Amino acid sequence: MQKLQGLIAAPHTPFDANGMVNYAEIDKVAAHLIGSGVTGAYVLGTTGEGIHCSVEERKKIAERWVLASQGKLNLIVHTGALSIVDTLELTRHANTLDILATSVIAPCFFKPSNVVDLVEYCRQVAAEAPDKGFYYYHSTMSGVTVDMEQFLIQAADQIPNLSGIKFNSSDMYEYQRCLRVAGGRFDIPFGVDEFMPAGLACGATSAVGSTYNYAAPLYLQMMESFKRGDHADVAACMDKVIGIIRVLVEYGGVAAGKVAMQLHDIDAGDPRRPLRPMTQAQKQDALDKFRKANFI
Repeated sequence: MQKLQGLIAAPHTPFDANGMVNYAEIDKVAAHLIGSGVTGAYVLGTTGEGIHCSVEERKKIAERWVLASQGKLNLIVHTGALSIVDTLELTRHANTLDILATSVIAPCFFKPSNVVDLVEYCRQVAAEAPDKGFYYYHSTMSGVTVDMEQFLIQAADQIPNLSGIKFNSSDMYEYQRCLRVAGGRFDIPFGVDEFMPAGLACGATSAVGSTYNYAAPLYLQMMESFKRGDHADVAACMDKVIGIIRVLVEYGGVAAGKVAMQLHDIDAGDPRRPLRPMTQAQKQDALDKFRKANFI
């Protein structure tokens, strides 16, 4: 089983002034990511506002990412939706694309409340893209809180193409248990950017996150410093990460993250409602604070 290495960006979906997908800007995002040293992209997840896009938009966005990445990024396409009908359709479509894997977050309204139901849901979805790997997207935002170690144990024999879990939780004990299932068989990329030192200390070799869109070199430096035991530099890198995260917390991660892309001459637009768009004054304030964090 191929395991991810390094940084996997969770890119924003660019929208134009009318709130429609700006497909041409995806090409610029992909080129920027390739140049920044990330190894992959997790497309249409939380940061990519996949849940806010229509099925047709999501198909076209996924197709555009395949073209734009030119085979230079490991692509994981998130296909999760409230309706399993939409999820299955998106997953079947993703199976036709030149990507590494598909992924789903659990539905967040009627939710699977136990491991058995979550495994069965993921089994049905993963079976629609049998030629690709499959990552369950574990995020506290979904409201699904079943134990991920047990999920892996029970899913191991039921989902043949199970690659692992995109682990977006700060429960480091659970993360360590997942890493050890079946002798380390599964790939568990770490998904909380501001906890990266903890993830590395627990054994993470890859990370999926939104701030890698615009600050990848900073995190790559942190990873290298950690490997050579330079914990003073890890802390110095984290000073800058904290400066970034403060802005995201102040203005909202998706909205402010899109603004941060302006630092690389990329116009990602505003997020879709119900997320609140930032005013021009707020955008300027965010840019000033991002620059002050001195991470580029």
